[in-house]
Amino acid sequence: MAKYLNQKPILVAVDCIIFGYDGEHLKLLVIKRAIEPIKDQWSLMGGFVGENEDLNGAAKRILLELTGLHDVYLEQFCAYGNPERDPIERTISIAYFALIDINKYSKQINDQYHAEWFKLKEIPALIFDHDEMVRSALAKIRYQAALHPILFELLPKKFTIPQLQTLYEQVYDSPIDNRNFIRKITASGLLIKQTEKDKSSSKRGAFYFKLDRQKHRSQFQSFLNFIR
Repeated sequence: MAKYLNQKPILVAVDCIIFGYDGEHLKLLVIKRAIEPIKDQWSLMGGFVGENEDLNGAAKRILLELTGLHDVYLEQFCAYGNPERDPIERTISIAYFALIDINKYSKQINDQYHAEWFKLKEIPALIFDHDEMVRSALAKIRYQAALHPILFELLPKKFTIPQLQTLYEQVYDSPIDNRNFIRKITASGLLIKQTEKDKSSSKRGAFYFKLDRQKHRSQFQSFLNFIR
């Protein structure tokens, strides 16, 4: 088989930045690195792309192997190619972010690699350039969430307006005016009000809502900037 002359092979890896929401806090899932160098240090979920894999297939496989998670929202957002980013060999990493409802997947997390959830402000120092990846992923999510309702991937099928508002406040790290938020989310037409109420925090309770996924798919264009 013909090969390109004078070209040294470069390793290609995939790293997954997994964000989860438990109804109160936005969190990041990290693991203890299983190999040298810096074994047992906190790391994103990552691994090398197989010879016969495409990037999306590798990301899904790595996610399943390291955490037990599958069928989650995954989006490729950046590539990292600093020649010094890996001290062992030249490695280019393709980064993906994932959004999940922690309560839905809590029993699915594989503890073989000591996977652990951390609140965003309590994330430990991560290996290599993984801290930079997390910052970039969060910036990308903030941008996306202002245009499209991607944050609904972090919510259960039924949720309350306060839960939704808390999620947006966590993502943007900023308080949101309650009345303005309710007005905008109601005007979007994307929510279906349920007859049931969540009374866990008050006797009066708060109505549950569902995302109108059919309308979501047909109107997946300009959304709402809830933080303005």
